[in-house]
Amino acid sequence: MTGGAGHPGIVSDSMTMAELSILDLSPIPEGSDAAAALRNSVDLARHAERWGYRRYWVAEHHNMPGIASAATSIVIGHIAAGTSTIRVGAGGIMLPNHAPLVIAEQFGTLATLYPGRIDLALGRAPGTDQQTAHALRRTLAEDVNAFPRDVVELQQYFRNPGENQRVCAVPGAGLEVPLWILGSSLFGAQLAAAMGLPYGFASHFAPAALMPAIETYRSQFTPSAQLAKPHVMVGFNVFAAETEEEARVLRSSAQQALLCLRRGMPSKLPPPVQDFEASLSSLDLELLDQAQACSVVGTPGMVRDGIEAFARKTGADEVILTGHIYDHRARLRSYELVAEQLLAAVA
Repeated sequence: MTGGAGHPGIVSDSMTMAELSILDLSPIPEGSDAAAALRNSVDLARHAERWGYRRYWVAEHHNMPGIASAATSIVIGHIAAGTSTIRVGAGGIMLPNHAPLVIAEQFGTLATLYPGRIDLALGRAPGTDQQTAHALRRTLAEDVNAFPRDVVELQQYFRNPGENQRVCAVPGAGLEVPLWILGSSLFGAQLAAAMGLPYGFASHFAPAALMPAIETYRSQFTPSAQLAKPHVMVGFNVFAAETEEEARVLRSSAQQALLCLRRGMPSKLPPPVQDFEASLSSLDLELLDQAQACSVVGTPGMVRDGIEAFARKTGADEVILTGHIYDHRARLRSYELVAEQLLAAVA
């Protein structure tokens, strides 16, 4: 797959090797601010690089009090400047919010500054609520074909300009920045397959169509100049600690934030709560079970087994881990425990 030399992946003998990556939304905990969140993201990325993770991605979300990665290309540059070898990218850019030329120039600039290290994954959701989407786009006019057309246009800007091409991305032209398609439905799977691009499924928060989407992508895949065979990335929530009880307490911050978001009241990341699930209604518990079905919580051994089982089930080439944990040191330790269990650089 296009994308430069990688780090070792999962090294357990019990499964086909899958690479491990990290998705970070630069969470802003209660009592903190965006500046601290962005410093923490660079710190985690430096550790991830040393531990052997393959990629470090951040995502575009807007009007979210608890997420500091809204200006995604700027955050990517900040993280790439603070690291040296790990691939850094967008997981993803919500392309309908932007003109393709602007994204080509932004990521062309990043690829020029950090050659061989930049990824660009694309989604078609707004990454926010409808009112904020209108503020971003100025219009919410829908066209089912707009996203595929925009992806093709963006792809063209990264190629060498044609003889009569009047509009070029500078920098960007000729850099062949690797594109990915993200999704949580069959639409993204079909588009990624038709264009011969790697596909990332958002199973960490919308797992319902995971297996049909993967099957659709693999069965319909057409090789391209970027990619000779299908490459599947799947999202997975991980909360690791020395004890299962501690890991469950750590997860309660993400659970609280998710419930607030689903109620239309996005918040900063709340501090953890002991026995949080005991206070919830059956409807809240069902919502969490559905949204976080692709998760593992527990001791290092439990987390290792959970990631391996998920990789076997999906046959994924890559598992991208995420875990919104209130305390930065605990978040570092969670990813470190995963690395100690599954990555050759730490094993």
